[in-house]
Amino acid sequence: MALDPQAQAVLAAFADMPALDFTQLSAPAYRAMIAAGGAFAPGDKVAVEEDLLIPTANGSIAARLYRPLQAAANGGVDRDVLLPLTVFFHGGGFVACGLDTHANLCRCLAQRAQTVVLSVDYRLAPEARFPAAAHDALDAVRWAAANAADLRVRAGTLAVAGDSAGGNLAAVAAQQLRHSGVNIAHQLLLYPVVDCATEHPSYESMGIGYFLGADQMRWFKDQYFDNGADRANSLASPLAAADLSGVASATIISAEYDPLRDEAEHYAQRLAQAGVLTTHMRWPGQMHGFASLLGVLDAADHAITAAARALYYALHVEPFVLR
Repeated sequence: MALDPQAQAVLAAFADMPALDFTQLSAPAYRAMIAAGGAFAPGDKVAVEEDLLIPTANGSIAARLYRPLQAAANGGVDRDVLLPLTVFFHGGGFVACGLDTHANLCRCLAQRAQTVVLSVDYRLAPEARFPAAAHDALDAVRWAAANAADLRVRAGTLAVAGDSAGGNLAAVAAQQLRHSGVNIAHQLLLYPVVDCATEHPSYESMGIGYFLGADQMRWFKDQYFDNGADRANSLASPLAAADLSGVASATIISAEYDPLRDEAEHYAQRLAQAGVLTTHMRWPGQMHGFASLLGVLDAADHAITAAARALYYALHVEPFVLR
């Protein structure tokens, strides 16, 4: 279908801005540009937002815990019920963004899926190149699983989630930890980067004029990887993994006008072929990153609701059905 009119308006607002020169752009300059960008709707109200530190093999990393308002049977708030946990990784090309830029997404997922959300501020490139972010993601999920009691969440199962580069890290965690004793119930991937080694056809067809450009993706990858790094390593490219059997069930949302569309959809196909319960939704008329644009795009609210429903089922319903 045609580009959504609200998405067209967003792109028109960017049309008069000077084009970025990715041959000269530095990561700090890009981060400053993102920080100066417009704010979007803050998302749903939650009960608690708590900043904390996660110990990793390479030092502590920041995180933020979102605890939703819990609806009790009597219509009040039941703070004694332990909710399941979702570990969330933000997008930003492995280079930018953080806890604040994705707070609206986390609040909505927490409230609508009735899950505690732990948003992880992993190390960014180029200061910390591959596989730093992947290692931080794995350490964070292991730590969260081992510290359910301290986090006051339901022990024994959790989900991983992320958008764009964060979707990459969530997918990596789901793959790498599948036989580790960490029980990952679901992976929610919003327009994820799952192939850092190959450019799929949507790089050509959707690589110019739709918010995220193919040149921008190439720049992100050049920041993330050292020269000579194996970009097809499954820690970098989940799509390249030979065996996907036994990976957690997945919900993958792709955007029609996104250079990452084809790799995300190929990953959904690969998971399904491996016997993994997989739901894929291509959001019509939308571009990369649309789910964060709450208050600007109606589709953002709709997509987050759909994503939260998938999380709710995987964390609250499916474990009991399977028993």
